[in-house]
Amino acid sequence: MSLPNSSQTESAHPAPSPVHPMLSAFDALPESAFVSLCVVCALFGCSPATVWRRVRTGQLVTPHRIGLRTTRWRVGDLRKELAKPMGSEQ
Repeated sequence: MSLPNSSQTESAHPAPSPVHPMLSAFDALPESAFVSLCVVCALFGCSPATVWRRVRTGQLVTPHRIGLRTTRWRVGDLRKELAKPMGSEQ
């Protein structure tokens, strides 16, 4: 019985998922910048459905409509949400 070589063991582990470009630069964004649903999902580690559920129940700030089919969250609002203690609501 032979041991697997390093190329066989590396292929068994999936590559890490790429980080959204806006997420990697989130700390450098101004408070007034807007980010998409994808970034909000990555920030809070949840699905789009969970983001919208939290918005509906008041656990997450309401996004801004900036077009007919475009909704974005203000970075400053999200930073305030992230600064809240876990389990804290409003």
